[in-house]
Amino acid sequence: MSRYDEMNELLDQLEPDITKFYEKGNKAAGTRARKTLQAMKKKAQEIRMEIQEWKNTGKV
Repeated sequence: MSRYDEMNELLDQLEPDITKFYEKGNKAAGTRARKTLQAMKKKAQEIRMEIQEWKNTGKV
């Protein structure tokens, strides 16, 4: 699975919970949304570090 697909999958997981939280006021959905956003932040950091490593080693 590509890094783009991994981020896209997390975004797909986020969408219904964000909708439930903001449109219906579902607090549990807000908790799930926060958890997914944290996972996205972690994945983004991993990707950033990988990109930097590739730049520094000349893989690109």
